[in-house]
Amino acid sequence: MHIGLGLPIADPATLPEWARRAESAGFSTLGLLDRLVYDNPEPLVTLAVLAGTTSRIRLQTEVLIAPLRDPALLAKQAATLDRMSGGRFTLGLGVGGRDDDHEAARTDIRTRGRRLDEQLTLMRRLWAGEPFSETCGPIGPTCIETNGPALLFGGFRPAAIDRVGRWGGGFLAAAAPSWAEPLFDLARRSWTDHGRPGAPRIVAQLNAALGPRPLIDQARTAILDYYEFSGRADQMAAGMLTTADQIRSAIEQFENLGADEVILYCYGADPDQVDRFADAVL
Repeated sequence: MHIGLGLPIADPATLPEWARRAESAGFSTLGLLDRLVYDNPEPLVTLAVLAGTTSRIRLQTEVLIAPLRDPALLAKQAATLDRMSGGRFTLGLGVGGRDDDHEAARTDIRTRGRRLDEQLTLMRRLWAGEPFSETCGPIGPTCIETNGPALLFGGFRPAAIDRVGRWGGGFLAAAAPSWAEPLFDLARRSWTDHGRPGAPRIVAQLNAALGPRPLIDQARTAILDYYEFSGRADQMAAGMLTTADQIRSAIEQFENLGADEVILYCYGADPDQVDRFADAVL
């Protein structure tokens, strides 16, 4: 079981320190969320900075809202990060459910799923070195692997989870262990139905904070603000794990369900949490 850290978004200037500490402690991955109409750092830019401050730890979007972006430019950005990180980059993708993000990007939220599939078709061709069109050439740089960077798909609906098998990516489950198993099963079924060898990578995500009461309160406030749009902010904040025993128990449950990795998502900004999490679970 691999354990990664989801980076807090409150103070981007501290994230290189988070990254160096996480790599030194032995965490597997640094994850970063994506929004457009929100006070968060842009994930591809941020992960590029963190790639330069680390040498071993993986870098992962969780998840990038692809329909907000131009696919040719996104393919180039992802290939660049893939090459410059030495293949450590995983492109986690989702469609985004916030009206304001799509309004600001001037994209139609009603067609976001179809748009993502069209983007993936084009990006896979570009990553393979094919020309953009009959009148427009290839778009580099060349990725380390022919198919491009590793892919990871978030989602809850069957159509979203079916992208795991269709596109040969992993599955990110932002779900508690108590209701994650059916989602894992859908991802594995998609993988089999599309004739993929082996099994998909399964990544679980847990909201967590370790530290004194002011830090816990800060993290809870950040979760409430981030999920305010959804109508389930209270539920998300209540599910945040705040003790080492709670975190270890949840990781064990995910391990029993067959998850390959658990990302501890941090909403509290104190980098000393890296050491607390390492003491608790590594």
